[in-house]
Order: sequence, then structure tokens, then C-alpha cells
Amino acid sequence: MIEVKNIKKSFGDKTVIQDVSAVMKSGQCNLIIGSSGSGKTVLMKCIVGLFEPDAGQVLYHGQDFTAMNSDEKTEVRKEIGMLFQGSALFDSLTVEQNIMFPLSMFTKWTTKKKLDRVNEVLTRVNLTGVNKKFPAELSGGMKKRVALARAIVLNPKYLFCDEPNSGLDPQTSLVIDKLIQEITIEYNITTVINTHDMNSVMEIGNYILYMYQGNKEWEGTNREIIFSKNERLNEFIFASQFLQDAKDMRMLEESGKISNDRNMDELMDKDAPSLIPPPDE
Repeated sequence: MIEVKNIKKSFGDKTVIQDVSAVMKSGQCNLIIGSSGSGKTVLMKCIVGLFEPDAGQVLYHGQDFTAMNSDEKTEVRKEIGMLFQGSALFDSLTVEQNIMFPLSMFTKWTTKKKLDRVNEVLTRVNLTGVNKKFPAELSGGMKKRVALARAIVLNPKYLFCDEPNSGLDPQTSLVIDKLIQEITIEYNITTVINTHDMNSVMEIGNYILYMYQGNKEWEGTNREIIFSKNERLNEFIFASQFLQDAKDMRMLEESGKISNDRNMDELMDKDAPSLIPPPDE
């Protein structure tokens, strides 16, 4: 779990993050969304330690990351995986060498043990047998999956994804979203995703933090976002008439489900006594 408490960040006279707090739980996808200039990227960089907040705290499972010295922060960073926006693969290295890079930096494993781990994570992202290929030989979706494999090769407790669907077609984006979600649940990772992709918001947004001009404007789940009355959020998420109509339809569907659930509960409560035999007299 990651807790963000009253984070503030300024650059010169410009305040970019203003008193933002959030709780990002393990085993779920935590999304930071907002328009360009809203402060979401700066917030993520403050959380991961690339920027030093002017005020506030970032706690990793209760440990104050902002108060740690350099050596202590290095230990926490060993538990962090990062999926970069452009995948950030080394063009001159093979897939196998790219994924092995963090293992060579942070472990003293034998070559065989490192290769076994590389093959394990490649299998997990459905890329068995591409070890000797170079990034130039891969499609955009395959590059993202290689980058994801590299991000999880050290078994991180925390996974940060910066625009993981950038440059991908809608179908491939859904595949990447599903994969990130599965890995998050399977390994109980605290996953933090910075995204503009509204499909990601609706499909995997267990927790959503909406930023507006450096402030936390709204927070909730992908189901709650359907019923939100926050005008700025609705204008951002459901910008087109088509999406607004889709929101209205989903609201009707969700309302029907809630109503049906309540009716079923009432029916069960009503019928329950008849299912219990009367006591012997």
C-alpha cells in the first residue's frame, strides 16, 4: 500500500501540486488521470521519488519514503518496477538482455538463474521464444509486454506505469490493461497507472484519482465514476456526445442491477422463514 499525505510541489512561483492525499492499495490498479498540466505526472514522480515534495509524506507500507536517507530509498526502489511510456527498451540489446538488465544490476544470481527468471516472466506475458529478438523486430504491443516483463522481473511490491497504452491500437490496449490487472492481482502488487486512456479507467480502475489544476478534484472507483455529478470530471471523461450517451445507458444498467439486487434481497428476507421448519411443540 502507498499513502500520499498532503503532498505539495512547486517549481519557482508555480504551484503544480497542492495538498493532495490518496491511499493506493495492494492488489488493485490505482489510476491517476487528468488533462495535460493537471499535475498527474508530477504527482507520480513525487511518489516514486524522482521529485522531492516541498511538503507532505509518501508512505510505502507505513514507511515514510520522504524522510529516508539515500541508502534507505535505494532499498525501497529495489521493490519498485517501472513501465515507461515509450517502453524504454535498449535497442542494441536482445529481449533477453533487456529483461536481464535489472537482475544484473541488483542481484548476484548465476547466469542460469537469471535466464530461468527471464523465461519465467516472458511466459507470464505470453512471449515465449522471443529471447533473441531485438526491439526493432517487435510490434508495439510486444514491446510493451517485454517492458512489463522487465518491470516485474525483480518481483516488485510496487509497479508504476506511465501511459502504458500510449501508441497502441484499442484492441492491443485492452490486452495490456488485462495483463497489468492480472499481474497486479496475482502478485498482490500496488500498481499506480498514469493514463489518458478512458478504456483503462472504465475497465481496470479499482481506484481513480482525478487531478485538476494541481488539486485532487475527485476520487472513487470505475463504477462510482458513472454516477459522479462532478462537472469537471464528467466533461473530462465523457467529452463527446457518444460517450455521454454511453454513460447514460450504463447508469440505467447499473441502476437496474442495484434495483434487482435489492428486490432479490427483499425476496430472500421474505421467504427465508418459510424455508426453516417450525420448532417441535
